Amino acid sequence: MVRERPAVKFAAIAGWVESGDFGVEFMCRELGVSRSGYYAWRGRAVSGRDREDVTLTGLIAAMFEKLRGNPGVRRIHAGLAVAGWRVSRKRVWRLMRAAGLQGRHPKSFRRTTIAGTRPVGAPDLIGRDFATGGGAGRRWCGDITYVKTWSGWAYMATVIDVHDRSVIGWAVADHMRTSLVLEALDMALGRRRPEPGIIFHSDRGAQYTSREFDRYCRRNGIRRSLGRTGSCFDNAVSESLFATYKKELIHTRPWPTVEVLRKATFGWIENYYNVQRRHSALNYLTPMEYALGFREISQIAA
Repeated sequence: MVRERPAVKFAAIAGWVESGDFGVEFMCRELGVSRSGYYAWRGRAVSGRDREDVTLTGLIAAMFEKLRGNPGVRRIHAGLAVAGWRVSRKRVWRLMRAAGLQGRHPKSFRRTTIAGTRPVGAPDLIGRDFATGGGAGRRWCGDITYVKTWSGWAYMATVIDVHDRSVIGWAVADHMRTSLVLEALDMALGRRRPEPGIIFHSDRGAQYTSREFDRYCRRNGIRRSLGRTGSCFDNAVSESLFATYKKELIHTRPWPTVEVLRKATFGWIENYYNVQRRHSALNYLTPMEYALGFREISQIAA
């Protein structure tokens, strides 16, 4: 905000003062403007654009807080469009910068699974084609990631429907045995009840190449698909989810126990990721909106 024009700073100060959050002297000092300048500004007519900037800043701040301090300019811009505001991304960027709001950024990829030693006997049926659409219940993907807790390591397995990027199955435990990924698949099968022949794509981790997993897939009509060893791009959708999970939840606080992590993961997936978070792969729709048949922000804009 230090490089913003004075009128925007004064408008922001007025909003904070009227809400009772901060005093005039404190805010003027923090933003590098004079009290006399602020009071002179208050005595003049405020331009329509400045008033609109104040309104937009309030909406942006509320949206930022609702989405747990995670969204960047593009997702805030999409959210404003849904609310009926036709503004440029540059203006959203300017107002977010002025309000000190910045989205989180993911850390670099780090591999988490261990390659299996048994013959796998399953082809790559995806071939890095993770395009959305094509109908729900046709192509799923999954993987395992890990989280450090005070009581030891915890592991999360996921199942994602490539069609709408929904996390339809997940499980958190203090182990990464095959039963962990089967628990996540049980949830996905119970929710979506796909026709036999659904493709499930994963890496070549030991859990996904085990005989137990192979028997499970045969029993449930699942066609196994395996990417290459050591290539994150062969399971890019799962890796993208984990990067988001880490930056927007895991790296925001310490985790004392697996149970605390499991409860927080439930809230993050079921109440936020699947229903509120806007995805670039979905034209900045949420998975829920996409599953309902919307394909463009303009279709649901107020």
